[in-house]
Amino acid sequence: MQATGGVVLPGERAPVRVNMDRWRAGLPPAVWPDTLPASGELWRRDVFLVADAYRAGSASPRQLLTAVLVWAYGPIGCGPWRAARSLDADPGGKRLAYALEEVSTPAPDEDALCTAYRRFSDPDHARLPWLGPGLFTKVLYFVGYRRGVGGVQPLILDRVVAGQLPAEAGVGRRNGWSSEEWLAYLRWATEQARVRGVEPDTVEMVLAIDR
Repeated sequence: MQATGGVVLPGERAPVRVNMDRWRAGLPPAVWPDTLPASGELWRRDVFLVADAYRAGSASPRQLLTAVLVWAYGPIGCGPWRAARSLDADPGGKRLAYALEEVSTPAPDEDALCTAYRRFSDPDHARLPWLGPGLFTKVLYFVGYRRGVGGVQPLILDRVVAGQLPAEAGVGRRNGWSSEEWLAYLRWATEQARVRGVEPDTVEMVLAIDR
């Protein structure tokens, strides 16, 4: 499990607050993960629980994507509509499962991370509408992160994070990043985490404080 019980992850300052009734009304019942808190206060640990269930075979790819998108969009009004469009484009979850195959292993390496990133970008195999790098790196983070093991870990790269990165992180644009740029950022965050004695995702959370 990537998050433990009720423990808030280091660097996480507040939950994402959403209207659960509006979200549930906008999505098919089959894609809704039962473990999401009814309160509408979502912490990263809540999404990690769904990711754990996905890797264990007890949650579907579409339930996983739902959990990530509810957390990612939060209170944004168009969130349920956009999430529904992404989910409708993969009714059996096969495209998602294909994209996540390499990062669902016990210890995905850099090659596995790059393969997963490229699959999510491939229109012929796994790319879904309204699911660009700013969102699919969130999916890769929750499925592929291995807490406490060190090394390069998948992290979120969206416009907020990219806008805070120094030049040495290797990310040159505010959107549409290549897999090579993402990997350069992951390596930079790994080194920052080593120097500070924290987890790599703590580095990302500090960058995303203003999200």
